[in-house]
Amino acid sequence: MPTIREAKILIMATDGFEQSELMTPLSKLKEAGASVQVAAPNGPRIKGWNEKNWGETVDVDLDISAVDAVNYHCLILPGGQINPDTLRTNEAAIKLILDFLNEGKIVAAICHAPWLLVEAKAVEGRQLTSWRSIKTDVENAGGVWVDKPVVVDDSIITSRSPADLDAFVAKIIEEIETHEHLEGEPFRQSA
Repeated sequence: MPTIREAKILIMATDGFEQSELMTPLSKLKEAGASVQVAAPNGPRIKGWNEKNWGETVDVDLDISAVDAVNYHCLILPGGQINPDTLRTNEAAIKLILDFLNEGKIVAAICHAPWLLVEAKAVEGRQLTSWRSIKTDVENAGGVWVDKPVVVDDSIITSRSPADLDAFVAKIIEEIETHEHLEGEPFRQSA
């Protein structure tokens, strides 16, 4: 188990990510000493969504197809409506999520990003939370939806909204520093 100062964290997003849900973990985890990179299906920059309009751009460090989950401790999936809806149709994005889960790595998803976990067939029988409007999607995929700021089930961390970002980032740090690698325990993917 690494300390947060030794942790390597990847944030996966594309255009239309909820700005605070990428920028807050990026800045707070860097401030805590973690190495944080941004991966996207295209670059060199992606554009955020800030409440009711386009927001800031963020530099992309690498293409998601070039990522090896073995090199990271945690994958963060910011929400927004556009970002996860676009990524859930991207085979490389879904494969990357499954690579992290199959390696026993932490996957943290906030707001609408649990859509990606639904697409990866990673929610059946698990407790998680999300933005309320995708509660039915989570439940239809076999997940147990819980209305809490942050929920942890095995190596999956979920949160509801930008209002929960402090709890979300704190839980990511805690899980990185206490998470035991699930080596030899294959990830249970739904049918």
